[in-house]
Amino acid sequence: MKTYKKFLSAILLFAISLCGPALAQLPPPTPMPPLPPPNPAFDKTTGNAATEVIIPTVAPVIFGYVSPSGGDAPLVLRITTMITNAWFDATAPYHETAVGVYTRLGRQPEPIDNSEMNVAILHASYHVLSSLLPAHQPAWDGMLEILGPNPDVETVDLTTPEGIGNAAGMGVVAGRVHDGMNQLGDEGDRDFNPMPYMDYTGYVPANTAYEFRRHNHWQPDLQRAGIGLYKVQQFVTPQWALTEAYTYDDPSHFDFQRPFDSDTSGPLYRQQADEVLAASANLTDEQKALSELFDNKIFGLGFSALFASQSRGHSLMEFVQLDFLTNMAAFDAGIAVWYAKREYDAVRPFSAIQYLYGDSPVTAWGGPGQGTVSDLPASQWKAYLEEADHPEYPSASTCFCHAHAESARRFFGDDALGWVVPTPAGSSRIEPGITPQSDIALAFPTWTEFAEDCGQSRVWAGVHFQAAVDESARVCPVFGEMAYDYFQSLMEGTAAERPPSDGMEVPWEWRH
Repeated sequence: MKTYKKFLSAILLFAISLCGPALAQLPPPTPMPPLPPPNPAFDKTTGNAATEVIIPTVAPVIFGYVSPSGGDAPLVLRITTMITNAWFDATAPYHETAVGVYTRLGRQPEPIDNSEMNVAILHASYHVLSSLLPAHQPAWDGMLEILGPNPDVETVDLTTPEGIGNAAGMGVVAGRVHDGMNQLGDEGDRDFNPMPYMDYTGYVPANTAYEFRRHNHWQPDLQRAGIGLYKVQQFVTPQWALTEAYTYDDPSHFDFQRPFDSDTSGPLYRQQADEVLAASANLTDEQKALSELFDNKIFGLGFSALFASQSRGHSLMEFVQLDFLTNMAAFDAGIAVWYAKREYDAVRPFSAIQYLYGDSPVTAWGGPGQGTVSDLPASQWKAYLEEADHPEYPSASTCFCHAHAESARRFFGDDALGWVVPTPAGSSRIEPGITPQSDIALAFPTWTEFAEDCGQSRVWAGVHFQAAVDESARVCPVFGEMAYDYFQSLMEGTAAERPPSDGMEVPWEWRH
């Protein structure tokens, strides 16, 4: 537990340090803060390389380059799922029956301590990270130096933990490098100047940031990107909808109902906009803190699993199993959600509110440090959190949290969580130095309450309508169930070895 608290405090302080009053609602500066050096106190016989070495090394890269707020889901979840998949495959040989997802590396004697598994985990992570984020190779090289000079990253001698880890990491890389996410930027018959993770499905928004003509469809927002700099949103990786899932074949089979509330011909369009305005006008410090916590997928998803594992006294292998399971559940949930987002292309609250009320005054949160105001022109209304770069329906964060929570419930066999997140006064990313006014603690006694607060935080923050949250809460526990069932087949050694992924074909109707 002490390790968890120290780790949480360090990452919270790191995230807070990226923001200041002058940068409210701006992304953190692009230069990456110094990476934490390899921990010289790490003991591979008793320690946990995942939490003590790998996560502290990877987190600054994610915050600094991949996703400044930690909130952009597709790449964050791809990174965390592939890393934890590599951990799982690297430790499977040390379990009496488990097999890897992409590898079959034989069976090793039951380990007497953590040393061999830690070595295997570090080597497996090295190959995945070198593939996913090659620009940060010095960081991954430094991560391995915890084991001593000149680690052997090429051997695949399966009688050694180095060989097992290398083979596991290489297996995950080979399995997912062409899984549909366009990691190499060569999809769509692109032979020159690769564009990693670029859309190849032909998505074009129905509206522009400057004209809102189709009032039930997504409008890209115009967002601040720096001092005097602005960006127009692009649908981030719409091809995630066509990426190969671990636990199912076709994301179109999931029953996300059409968002009828976003049909401008009915009364519910205005009603759902008014609900968001009411939530904005009544924002509490606790709701703001919850919104920021769950907007950050590293904190909300990753740290809840870390806490749950450490609070129950898990071994290194048990932590690896839980972390891979929960990441896999959220990753597969995201694929289906992205498919539905692409299909329905639904309007965000900011567009509907500005369309409905124009320059008329509304009562709502007035911006950082302004509190609730009653003379805010609707055309100037903004959500507490900036909208993520994708259509509104269904709620992705809600879906991730329900899938994550259900997989954890199945793993533990109960609903207990008991996670408390201390939130110091003034630690807000949106209102630094202002919110919360005093120290508060965000408490999640159960996984059920964790998932419910996660979903509602999206309405409080103004980025989703209630229907999008409710629909994800209804559908998405199934992804946790399927992830657990597949995980069990891996643990029992009955899962078939997966061939390299190749994604799905772009549907004909998406091309025209």
